[in-house]
Amino acid sequence: MPFDNSDRPGRGRGTGERAINLPPAVMWLIGINVAIQLLRSLLDEPTDNTIILMFGLIPAAYTGGNGDLLTQVVSPITYQFIHGGWMHLVINMVTLAAFGAPVERMLGVRRFVLFYLSAGIIAGAVQVVLYPDSVDPVIGASGAISGVFGAVLMLMRYTGNLPSLYPIAGIWIALNVFFGLFGGMPGAGGEQVAWAAHVGGFLYGLLAIRFFAPRRG
Repeated sequence: MPFDNSDRPGRGRGTGERAINLPPAVMWLIGINVAIQLLRSLLDEPTDNTIILMFGLIPAAYTGGNGDLLTQVVSPITYQFIHGGWMHLVINMVTLAAFGAPVERMLGVRRFVLFYLSAGIIAGAVQVVLYPDSVDPVIGASGAISGVFGAVLMLMRYTGNLPSLYPIAGIWIALNVFFGLFGGMPGAGGEQVAWAAHVGGFLYGLLAIRFFAPRRG
């Protein structure tokens, strides 16, 4: 059944329109991420490392039987708002602005926020399943944004607004799997990219967006 985007019109370009015309949830997500990075930049390194350990997603905390309960509960959400540096943050936020805006306009604010956060949770869960013994914190919005990327491809397929980008999606998945198997894909802050979270979020976006998008009829 096709998705209904008739009630999500694009905004006009009349007088007084914002130069950066982003929908509210995307703006808030970007603002929260930037604010957290700013606050962390004021901290000394030991304190910042403690925050990463507390609020980053550590797979072994779920499989080793010795993780802190509060951390286990909140980190599937909080890890999405911690980044490995300004470059890591900027890349993710620019990508969120580019792909998140059309998805939010299609879904609406509440559905988009629920979809975005759930994509990040699933992305983190995939990382835990595939790397259960890892003690390296997983941080960043990349898993959630990968879900948004998958949603964009699926929405374009059903709405027919833009040509399908499935070949690009295939290349993107192949690169993530390749670098995950053979290494050599450092993140902006020197950390290794959590390729499994990327692919998990992306596949979630492809498969789950149909349950969030409004339908005709």
